[in-house]
Amino acid sequence: MTGSGSPPRRGPFDAVPPRTTSGGGAEPPPEPMRLADPGSEPGTSPGADSTSGTPPTVTPPFVTPPLSLREPPRGPHQRTRPRTLGRPARRGRRSGRGIRDHIARRTAVICPDIRPSGRRSRPRRRPARRALAATAAVCALAVGLAPAPPAAARETASDGAVKPIDFAVLVDVSDSLSDADLARETDAAALIAQAEISDRSRATVIGFGSAEKPGQQPVREVCSPTVTDEAGRQRLSRCAQQLKDRAGNRVGPGTDFPAALTQAVDRLGEHGSDTTPKVVFLLTDGKLDVADSPAYGTDPASRRANAAKKLRETLDRARREQVQIWPLGFGDGIDRDALRAMAAGGYRNDCPDRPGSTPRMRVADSATEVDRALHVTFAAARCGDVEEGTSARPPGELKVTIPPIATDGSITVTKHDPRVTVTYYDPEDNRVPAHGTAHGSRFDVSGQDGPVEALRVRDPLPGTWRVKLSAPEGHRDHPATVRAIWQGVLHSAISLEPVTPRPGERSVVRVRMQTRRGVAITDPEQLAGVKVTARLTGDGFAEPVDMTLRDDGEGPDERADDALYAAEFTVPETASGVLRIIGEMAAPGVTSDHRPYDTHTAPPDGPRVVADVALDKQSVYPGGEVGGRMTVHNDDTRPHTLRLALKDLPEKSSLRIAPTTVTVEAGAQRRVPFTVAFGADTALGDIGGQISVVDTTDNGQEVGHAFLTVAVEPEPSRWERWWDRWWWAAVSGGALALAAGALVAARVHSARSRKSLQGLVIEVRREGSGAAPAQLPVRGAGVRTFYFTVDGGSGSGTPTLRRRDSGGGQTYRLWRAGDGSLRLRAPRGREQLLPRGGPLALDDGLELCVRDERGATRGTARGGGGGGGGGRTAGGRGSRLDARPGGRRPFGGRSRGRSGSGTGDGAGGGTGGPDGSATNGRSDGGRVRGGRPRGGTGGAASPSGGTGGYDAAF
Repeated sequence: MTGSGSPPRRGPFDAVPPRTTSGGGAEPPPEPMRLADPGSEPGTSPGADSTSGTPPTVTPPFVTPPLSLREPPRGPHQRTRPRTLGRPARRGRRSGRGIRDHIARRTAVICPDIRPSGRRSRPRRRPARRALAATAAVCALAVGLAPAPPAAARETASDGAVKPIDFAVLVDVSDSLSDADLARETDAAALIAQAEISDRSRATVIGFGSAEKPGQQPVREVCSPTVTDEAGRQRLSRCAQQLKDRAGNRVGPGTDFPAALTQAVDRLGEHGSDTTPKVVFLLTDGKLDVADSPAYGTDPASRRANAAKKLRETLDRARREQVQIWPLGFGDGIDRDALRAMAAGGYRNDCPDRPGSTPRMRVADSATEVDRALHVTFAAARCGDVEEGTSARPPGELKVTIPPIATDGSITVTKHDPRVTVTYYDPEDNRVPAHGTAHGSRFDVSGQDGPVEALRVRDPLPGTWRVKLSAPEGHRDHPATVRAIWQGVLHSAISLEPVTPRPGERSVVRVRMQTRRGVAITDPEQLAGVKVTARLTGDGFAEPVDMTLRDDGEGPDERADDALYAAEFTVPETASGVLRIIGEMAAPGVTSDHRPYDTHTAPPDGPRVVADVALDKQSVYPGGEVGGRMTVHNDDTRPHTLRLALKDLPEKSSLRIAPTTVTVEAGAQRRVPFTVAFGADTALGDIGGQISVVDTTDNGQEVGHAFLTVAVEPEPSRWERWWDRWWWAAVSGGALALAAGALVAARVHSARSRKSLQGLVIEVRREGSGAAPAQLPVRGAGVRTFYFTVDGGSGSGTPTLRRRDSGGGQTYRLWRAGDGSLRLRAPRGREQLLPRGGPLALDDGLELCVRDERGATRGTARGGGGGGGGGRTAGGRGSRLDARPGGRRPFGGRSRGRSGSGTGDGAGGGTGGPDGSATNGRSDGGRVRGGRPRGGTGGAASPSGGTGGYDAAF
């Protein structure tokens, strides 16, 4: 604004004075200035908006020079880069959701004395030193919510920016609130300001009380309507400081709601647009107190009655002028009925499909409730949504999640103590700057020197954000809390099958949603609660055709929950030319555009040219390409030239399609391969868009299209590339190596088992004695050499066996040779082979044999003759090691073997006695019949079990 001492010039809201011609007449006002497209060179014409066919315009009368405006609405083909929404990208250099080099440019400075061809950039100014905590809070409220100028306010979601709001913060500074409650109001104002997600909003901050004596006033506008650019936010920070000084405000001690609301409605109605939401945040204890205000009458009763009447009139006016009132109560003894009446008395419009978005009063009973209530109130007022985060004391870390569908957000940290320092990290663990752009997002931190701090993010990376807290000693007592308020701006991509339908033909319309970065939303969870509708209009229509699109896998929808909505409809028989489809989506916290899809009806015999488009694969590396096929049918009598193009892509995408033109001869069908190349700087994530085939011979009519959804994944490393090529050989080689290793291990185990002495039992007895032998079992799987001693006793005494750890002295040594045979070395003797089929004679009339317990526990006789009692050999063809368990003990023993008889083809039949001796028949064989010795009949086993021969260990 112009100060009182400034030279005369136009005010910020004055109209541009007309120029005069040389003849003295008024020159016609210039054309509205067309803002240059950010990607074009100075002097070139901006890209036309694909929806209306005309470029966006901004009229300058309301602007005080020099004031920088945001860029105009973008066309559907001018989007920023995409980010992964439907599925997580592979981790690599960075997540697919982090898109680089995105910046919202300020493209023009509109000065009334500059011709439309002129263009200047306003130099960016760094924020000045932060104000005090309470002041910064109120300031921030105004800053964050500052509205856009009227022209900007008329922009819809199709411009790629979240809509601004015009708001006023009414702060009750009357004596009915304590100083502590007033401080809470100041913090509340700060939080609202910090949480605002649009930098085109406009804010007014007003303190109010009453006027009870000369020199007092009921309201004081400490911050006039201010656009919240960087300079405006600093101004709001400074002017909001005056709220803390009750005496300096010259405001009386009462509470004059009519005067406060009238001031707010006046300010919101001065420069607002019919399409820009108008909101009043009323921070008070809800007690109307004008008993001592002479403006309302001569006595307290009449004053209260007149003030109540004036309040009703003001609320009626607010409803007519579409001003919402959101009361938030503080303090003790709150008049809930009064707050509820003010919320209901204003404008009652709500957000589509957003529960709780109708104005209502809320009461904050505690500090924790204040924080939560303010976030909920603010989000509901601006049709956004809130994500609850965590709490912790510094030093510590907070976390909050921003959903992929969010395109604008504000991460607020209620830290209470200005000395607490906050650092922000995105989901890719990048430390984000306080101001500027990085990793595809734009950042702006405010409130760092106050009790509430916020990071406003445009195009935030979806996922879990980390907030690191630090504070010096003595400032770590208060827990900090983080929350995120967000809103999503979506664009609709529409396709029609067939592209040019005939009148009366059944057709299918499909709609896919994508963010302003051109990111296709492929995760149905991100579209929970979404309602998609479409309206078909055109030449010859008696009435529009309305339809509801579904993603349930039924009817025309090919697959459920693929985030691609479809509906089937019939083109009216009366349709005769242009057709237009407009899709619309409604969801909590999300706004969408109303982009039209234009086509026309086909002749009765069908379209002359049709193109079918299909992609070969759905993933690519940066710098790679994907292939596809286009099949063209030309049923016309002349050749047609088709142009392939990509649309609905991010603004700075480096995608290219080749070839760009194809000519198809008359009456021919042609199959054309094409490629879509991705630049090496393509960001990771899901790229969304469409491949469009346009017939240049037929006035640019679209004859075919296909949705483009390609996942850009990190480029693989050398090892990954090798694996992709040779994985089959690696798997086969690994399987062979495992098999070979298993075979070697089996052989080693078998060899070790053969040499192991585990399971053997050494037995010693006196020759010819029927007494039980002395036994010494060998224990331990790794025993390959066994040392023991034999004590024969005196005379006919019973021998004993003792194990020794090493050789020497009177120690015997037992081991297996490489062929599995048992070897024994006596003390001071030579190595001996334990005989098969008999004991080994020792000194002092002792004999030794070795029995194998393993054979006793695992075998069943595979031999032809081995029974329980028998001769010294258990059948000629029987296996010694695998003989039946019965009759194994070489000295008679107590085996549980059964009686048996066997005939041996070799020598030694005979009847076995209990001690293994031949008691019946000859031990050297049976009778000879036919020149062949025949074995004798095996003897019956004794009650304690027959003997099975001496060679059980072999």
